[in-house]
Amino acid sequence: MHSLTLLGIESSCDDTAAAVVRHVPGAAPQILASVVEGQTALHAAFGGVVPEIAARAHAERIDHCIEAALAQAGLPLTALDGIAVTAGPGLIGGVLSGVMCAKGLAAATGLPLIGVNHLAGHALTPRLTDMVDFPYIMLLVSGGHCQFLRVDGPADFTRLGGSIDDAPGEAFDKVAKILGLPQPGGPAVQAEAAQGDARRIPLPRPLLDRPGCDMSFSGLKTAVLRARDGLMAGLGGLRQQDRADLCAGFQRAVADVLTEKSRRALLDSGVAHFAVAGGVAANTEIRSRLLALCEGLGVSFLAPPLALCTDNAAMIAWAGIEQFRQRGADDLTLSARPRWPLDQKSPALLGSGKKGAKA
Repeated sequence: MHSLTLLGIESSCDDTAAAVVRHVPGAAPQILASVVEGQTALHAAFGGVVPEIAARAHAERIDHCIEAALAQAGLPLTALDGIAVTAGPGLIGGVLSGVMCAKGLAAATGLPLIGVNHLAGHALTPRLTDMVDFPYIMLLVSGGHCQFLRVDGPADFTRLGGSIDDAPGEAFDKVAKILGLPQPGGPAVQAEAAQGDARRIPLPRPLLDRPGCDMSFSGLKTAVLRARDGLMAGLGGLRQQDRADLCAGFQRAVADVLTEKSRRALLDSGVAHFAVAGGVAANTEIRSRLLALCEGLGVSFLAPPLALCTDNAAMIAWAGIEQFRQRGADDLTLSARPRWPLDQKSPALLGSGKKGAKA
């Protein structure tokens, strides 16, 4: 193996990102540059991400992000060994923006093109930050996805369980909307929960009474809605403390479910390393509960820095390096995929349609 320096491009949802990562065999990977331009302000008035607005913003910003990343790294395009790009899953307009830009650069420069599954980027992040050995258990917990994965190689993923409906991040966003808090919901709910009593308002822990590692968060979100309505009917409105208590109770319920299902995943697999990534991994209560679980089981706990938990292009560049070494490059027929499960062998958690199984 020889040294590789790749440009990574990420545009699967509402963050436009570009990064440059270098790896010399036998040494730790280096993130030479990482640029992320968020779109929170563009979607704030709509209570969530609007796909058409996101796609247009990606098309407008992606060139600037790439230029900024190359300038930050101090490298011209000709100094790169390849271009890695998120080819799915995600909002198709955004994924298309990234894939078409990467294909244009590859065609113009002759550089190898590597299409990367966005979820693989998250799943391989512990290799980028800690060079953890295979195998390990990855809890991918974000706004759009929630899965337990056994990671045995750069493209060898086995799903142990996941959410059968809403992802936790989606539930955080919906609860924030129900309670009149700003988006994105995760940070807003966490800040409110810090002032609340998690024990005051009973909320369910879905699927804890069933074996296995599958999860459900849709009913928990509905329970928050009903509790809110009950408080408003009884008190004639929702007080500040009521809202804080609801946030605290909801956050505790999510943490309880994730902790117990993580315990099962670890005990069933017998793997000695546990990693967590995705935007919800930035939640301090969830993070601390998972750390305590791993300490109690004698398992190493790996959590990327917060900037690498959310969507970024460094993880795409790194996944591109690992997979390029294993399978080589894609050609210019690489297509954008709105759905792309990491584990091709397991049945789809959320069903499938004409475009294939959902992630």
